[in-house]
Amino acid sequence: MRRRLAGISLLGVLALTAAACGNGGGGGGGAQPADGPVTITMWTRAATQAQSERLVAEYNRTHKNQVKLTVIPTDNYQPRIAAAAGAKQLPDVFAADVIFVPNYTSQGLFMDITDRIAALPYKDKLAPSHMELGTLDERRYTLPHTLDLSVWFWNKDLYEKAGLDPEQGPKTLREFAEQATTVQEKLGKDGKVHGTFFGGNCGGCYVFTFWPSVWAAGGQVMNPEGTTSLNDQPAMTEVFKIWRELYEKKATGPTAKEEQGPTWTGFFPKGEIGVMPMPSTTLGLMPKDMKIGVTPIAGPDGGESTFVGGDSVGISATSKNADAAWDFLSWTVSDAAQVEVMAKNKDVLARIDLAANKYSAEDPRVVLINSLVAKGRTPYALRFGQTYNDPQGPWLRLAREAVFGDAAQATQLNAEVTKSLQQ
Repeated sequence: MRRRLAGISLLGVLALTAAACGNGGGGGGGAQPADGPVTITMWTRAATQAQSERLVAEYNRTHKNQVKLTVIPTDNYQPRIAAAAGAKQLPDVFAADVIFVPNYTSQGLFMDITDRIAALPYKDKLAPSHMELGTLDERRYTLPHTLDLSVWFWNKDLYEKAGLDPEQGPKTLREFAEQATTVQEKLGKDGKVHGTFFGGNCGGCYVFTFWPSVWAAGGQVMNPEGTTSLNDQPAMTEVFKIWRELYEKKATGPTAKEEQGPTWTGFFPKGEIGVMPMPSTTLGLMPKDMKIGVTPIAGPDGGESTFVGGDSVGISATSKNADAAWDFLSWTVSDAAQVEVMAKNKDVLARIDLAANKYSAEDPRVVLINSLVAKGRTPYALRFGQTYNDPQGPWLRLAREAVFGDAAQATQLNAEVTKSLQQ
């Protein structure tokens, strides 16, 4: 979940190009495709390469129309989109980190596909948080493409060795802390095993793994408009306090404070961590012989929630192949694609009505993860990247003081977060 700000001002470039991109209208607009098969172009970032390649390969195998996919390094993706928009050379279809979709819709880069979506028989079953962020002024511009949720993983073997019930993961954040502490105290003397771990120097890691505990407790991290930070309120400060105590007890491992994001998920698969928040997409990448429990992220005293990340996808406002592009996009959320491509590979599904399909049913953990799509949240803020993901941004300073430094600075630093959101 670590995202870097582009080296150029994305919004500055997009603002200059919005008029040129125009709007395709509720019916989808765009020139009609030529007679015969059409090849459309698609861009995606490297973070979702595997899922995108699988979808494209199956579509190309089963359809006369074809999709030519280009995968762009994640850190270069935003500037590439901005440059292509300025040159009126956007591909027919492009995916985007769901957090940044509101930036693209507000600048007119996606075609209005409201009427096309309305005609889908499962329109109300599409991932709610992704659909919400792809909606502007009650018009819809994107579909869910790939989803990644934050959940808690626990290592059953380490739990058993530590005297914990290997079949009972934490149901509250306090239980999470107690179990992590037990693993640390019983197994951590040699320095190879740690109770838990997190990305302590990574703004995106904090929002992905800490915020669900706030939501599970009934709290909020921002106002609905994404212009006022609420991260100095009791719900957030209690979550910070519990994680601070874990750090002070040395249950978080020696490198958590310095972890900037790239390797924060790398320790659990090695069997070194008792329990920790993880991206759901890593479940299928775990060692086959590793016994792993999965449970929703909870608040201090219960509840459950998740940060719904991943990518959404839409038709570019300048596409001349809108019908062919929609044929592909609508297929990606069909039963065939969602079950036989996504579910078959243990990916999170874009449709909540398919959570317990024939492949997911083989693994209750996957069913649980899919069921969280309907309960999770994707926060909205046009200034999200600059505020929360930028290593130099105000959110990371707030989080680090709350966990490692002077927690009394929370109110002052929260004001800086709000200031950033409102710029």
